[in-house]
Amino acid sequence: MSMKIGVVMDPIAAINFKKDTTLGLMNAAQERGCELWYMEQQDLYIANGRAMARMAPVTITMNPEHWYDLGEWQEKPLADLNIVLMRKDPPFDSEFIYSTYILERAEEEGVLIANKPQSLRDCNEKIFATAFPELMTPTIVTRRADLLKAFHKEQGDVIFKPLDGMGGSSIFRLKADDPNVSVIIETLTNHGQQQIMAQRYIPDIVKGDKRILMIDGEPVSYCLARIPASGETRGNLAAGGTGVTQPLSDENRAIAEKIGPFLKEKGLYFVGLDVIGNNLTEINVTSPTCAREITRDSGIDVCGLLIDCLLAKALNARV
Repeated sequence: MSMKIGVVMDPIAAINFKKDTTLGLMNAAQERGCELWYMEQQDLYIANGRAMARMAPVTITMNPEHWYDLGEWQEKPLADLNIVLMRKDPPFDSEFIYSTYILERAEEEGVLIANKPQSLRDCNEKIFATAFPELMTPTIVTRRADLLKAFHKEQGDVIFKPLDGMGGSSIFRLKADDPNVSVIIETLTNHGQQQIMAQRYIPDIVKGDKRILMIDGEPVSYCLARIPASGETRGNLAAGGTGVTQPLSDENRAIAEKIGPFLKEKGLYFVGLDVIGNNLTEINVTSPTCAREITRDSGIDVCGLLIDCLLAKALNARV
């Protein structure tokens, strides 16, 4: 009997075929004989206390012109599945939270959810990193303009960013004497209504913002250093950065090994650590990417490693 894996994701027709990690995970599962079921966030619901979904069987072809085929849509309990991959990209909004509640109900019925729904809620990708202050550059999370201005004055060169963004969106670098400090703070905090993060600028960004992938608390031995485009301070690939795959340094491996046990304890099976120089900046838990770039350049089957890990856990749970 093959294992059944459901995938909650953004519309599959609109993904980037060459880079999409979720597609790589689905293909790895299919190669291992798993039965795949496709869902989007709006397909999840609760009926008579049970977690349900409108889902369709999906076959991955890995053809750049036509990379999937969907079967007939069906209404099914999530408990019919062995594993559900929650791969919906941010923003982390109310609808995302509601989805984790539904997935948690399925978890109670024995379905392995990756990543664990409670931990998706608990571990904001920016704030979670602040649990390891010894690994970070000076950092503050606040919506108070006075504290943000004081932090900028003290540090001289800072990064301001929202807590719920992705891909480098709405990230600002403010050097000393920048005339736009007040308006940027007003914009990002919505005039003091939203918390944001400020961090001292890390000059090592020119060498890349490293994405270190973690599988069940263990680091993949290669990372992707995302080098900013000329004139940019953001290394994100979505912001024009260039990815360079490289072995983990001893210093970066030490960071990963310190955080790994906490991830494992929280059921965060697939995580992306962002590291600039030797400074942790974020812990990405919602829908980590860069697996296919690392696989392409290193030969390590990152997606296969994760699927093998999840299959082993699901099989052990059935024994």
